[in-house]
Amino acid sequence: MSPCLRLWTTFEPQPGAAGKGTWTTGVNRAPSGPGAWRISFGNAPVELLNDVHTELLDLYLEDQDSDRALLFEDPTPAYDAYSLLLANNWSHSIETNGTETFRSPDGLGAVQHRYSSMDTREPTWTAWAESQGQRLWSAGFSIGTPASLAVALTASLVSTEPVHRAVKDVPLPSRQHLYYATATQPTAPAVRPPASAARSRPF
Repeated sequence: MSPCLRLWTTFEPQPGAAGKGTWTTGVNRAPSGPGAWRISFGNAPVELLNDVHTELLDLYLEDQDSDRALLFEDPTPAYDAYSLLLANNWSHSIETNGTETFRSPDGLGAVQHRYSSMDTREPTWTAWAESQGQRLWSAGFSIGTPASLAVALTASLVSTEPVHRAVKDVPLPSRQHLYYATATQPTAPAVRPPASAARSRPF
């Protein structure tokens, strides 16, 4: 629970799966009052949790120092979230039920955006990964969730930064997609030119 008693997080462990379970974070409009929105991650990679919650902390701190209710009225457009996917060659399909779906080039990951719906119980953003018909993890952002958190999610999904995993921590259906990141070779420190030879930046 946050110091303002509006922002809260819970963890529901999954029996038989050490360290796995469902993380749920939500915001109430007033301490112990009705919920405004919530996000949940089921067995999601820790990097996704970290990136989304880092953005949430930034948003919370900015909300505290602002005269705007950024936790409830985030001006970030939805396009900022899915443009990252399109820029990284994710496919895009639009359905007549008010949803659009983006799929990763390898077919393992997907993000669905519900841009038009009268059912407030349906999440605005849903993301998941699956392999051989098995759902590996999922995430859902309810209606009202700041779009900047969806941006943090999609940015994390397209990140090419290597992650550290023991083989036992990788779901069996995903192991065929593993590869080792190329180790970078240390480089010699750059030699700073003398002041007389230094050039200024072109701005």
